[in-house]
Amino acid sequence: MPRILSVSDSVVVDAPPSAVYAQVSDPTLMGRWSPENRGAVLRGAGPVAVGTVFEGRNRRGPLSWTTRCTVTAADPGRLFAFRVHAIGARRPRLPGRIATWEYRFEPVDGGGTRVTETWRDDRRAWPDALALVFDRAATRGRTFAEFQRRNIRITLDNLKHALESPDAAPGTPGGPGARRP
Repeated sequence: MPRILSVSDSVVVDAPPSAVYAQVSDPTLMGRWSPENRGAVLRGAGPVAVGTVFEGRNRRGPLSWTTRCTVTAADPGRLFAFRVHAIGARRPRLPGRIATWEYRFEPVDGGGTRVTETWRDDRRAWPDALALVFDRAATRGRTFAEFQRRNIRITLDNLKHALESPDAAPGTPGGPGARRP
């Protein structure tokens, strides 16, 4: 059976696309929602745009690692995406195609936003058998597609909770108490 190279899921958030995009397109905030990511460090100043590079800090159980990512799409209120292209324990020293993450924002009736998060496995040159062995070791028995499907659901649920929370200040979704286990 060939491996699954892409998974996605959606949630409707009671906030306008521009507000949801403003939060999701700031990689330093991703740690508020993701079960694995702990935030990011941006390279350079200014707003996030296509070509912006950042280093993502990640943790899964006792393991921690850093990834180097480059923004590939930054269309306010519509689309945000980045490519993960290096990994390492403290610094992302090992280059390679790893994954692409994409977030689409669609207005829905009533003023909300449908957020669709998609993970794509960019390790397409890896033989399926090698990828399966690696995936099961890295995720404690699952494929990355199965693992990321769960992570996406958690991230979207946490994002929805944070942006709809009464603790969030008006106009600034994701205020105090945004992160849920």
